[in-house]
Amino acid sequence: MTFSARQIADLLKGEVEGDPKITVHKLAKIESGEPGSLTFLANPVYTPYIYTTQSSIVVVNRDFVPDQPVKATLIRVKDAYDAFASLLEMYNQIKMNKTGISDKASIAPNSHIGDDVYIGEFAVIGSKSVIGDNVKIYPQVFIGDNVTIGSNTILFPGVKIYSDCKVGSSCLIHSGVVIGSDGFGFAPQQQAHNFRKVAQIGNVEIENHVEIGSNTTIDRATLGSTIIRKGVKLDNLIQIAHNVEIGENTVIAAQTGIAGSTRIGKNCMIGGQVGITGHLTIADNVKIGAQSGISSSIKKEGHIIIGTPAIEASLYRRSVVYFKNLHKLASDIQQLKDHVFGK
Repeated sequence: MTFSARQIADLLKGEVEGDPKITVHKLAKIESGEPGSLTFLANPVYTPYIYTTQSSIVVVNRDFVPDQPVKATLIRVKDAYDAFASLLEMYNQIKMNKTGISDKASIAPNSHIGDDVYIGEFAVIGSKSVIGDNVKIYPQVFIGDNVTIGSNTILFPGVKIYSDCKVGSSCLIHSGVVIGSDGFGFAPQQQAHNFRKVAQIGNVEIENHVEIGSNTTIDRATLGSTIIRKGVKLDNLIQIAHNVEIGENTVIAAQTGIAGSTRIGKNCMIGGQVGITGHLTIADNVKIGAQSGISSSIKKEGHIIIGTPAIEASLYRRSVVYFKNLHKLASDIQQLKDHVFGK
């Protein structure tokens, strides 16, 4: 699609400086822009590129003052980064505005399908499932029996949702996500190296406005529900075990693993490769640094911790000085022992 500088300025409530009729049909980074592309300048580090970019239109802050001529048409807005983010969102909505049900999809006749739904090739929807309005189900998605998907949710190719699970409205679930697979429950038996599988008969409940990254897995509860509260954002490659509950608006980075029955509070931030053992409680607003190991509950709200086992962040940073010099400290101690006791 093609848009003029004037149309874009009207969308962003900005002001055109240059040719209001010039058009663009794609987006680009400022350093690699081409004629017919739209870009933005928000970070001062990239200012030199505004004088060399080949992009036709550049979105800039209202207070931007060039110190040499700019070839591109400028659109001045209050916040260039926020304005460009809005354009990206609009572009993405247009790109993903699919409707219609493929004749190659398999849909149980007793399932309910809402209005304006897109269901791609080889998608499967099981018995008695409910699909809300404006849901996008991309090819090769599997939805089991008695599943509920809220309105405006998008399931990208290859998502698997097991039976009885619930997904809220306006969620975004990326390729390879598995929701509702069995929790890791095995009972040791008297015979050596023998385990009996414990049936996992609960489900997963995901509230509204949740985003789940590619190849993340969320296990169903043994009993009851594994719960992902509204506004949670999960990165790629995260493992969430049975009966875990993650509080509202918590964000978790890639390769984190959370063991069973742990409760994580609201507005927490958890870095990549964090390991959290089971049956713990993490308070609201806690921040956990990357690669930390959490083996006990964190009861203080707003606590910032890092390390394995995790400790308070400022203490960890002071301790790192000693970690780096352990070899020297060991040598000094040995020399002291030799001096006092002799070799």
